[in-house]
Amino acid sequence: MHRLLRVIRNKYIIASLAFAAWMLFFDRNDLSSQYKYHSQLKELEMEKVFYTEEIQKVQKDLEGFDNNPKQLQKFAREKYFMKKDNEDVYVIIHEQ
Repeated sequence: MHRLLRVIRNKYIIASLAFAAWMLFFDRNDLSSQYKYHSQLKELEMEKVFYTEEIQKVQKDLEGFDNNPKQLQKFAREKYFMKKDNEDVYVIIHEQ
């Protein structure tokens, strides 16, 4: 018992425990902040993968448009509902 009290009263152990508690719970970079940063990093990495795939798809479409003007016209009609002056465009929306 006496030995345990000596260990508890040791100023280095008290300072170490106080420092550890401060770093784990009260510091700007505590455990909860580190968890939030880690989850945010994972989300951003997933977004990066998604956007790089989308960029590759768009670049592939762009290469196809350079070689084939009919494909460019088809894309403009389907995606942006463009039309010629003497045409009418009807958009049909299927309800589910």
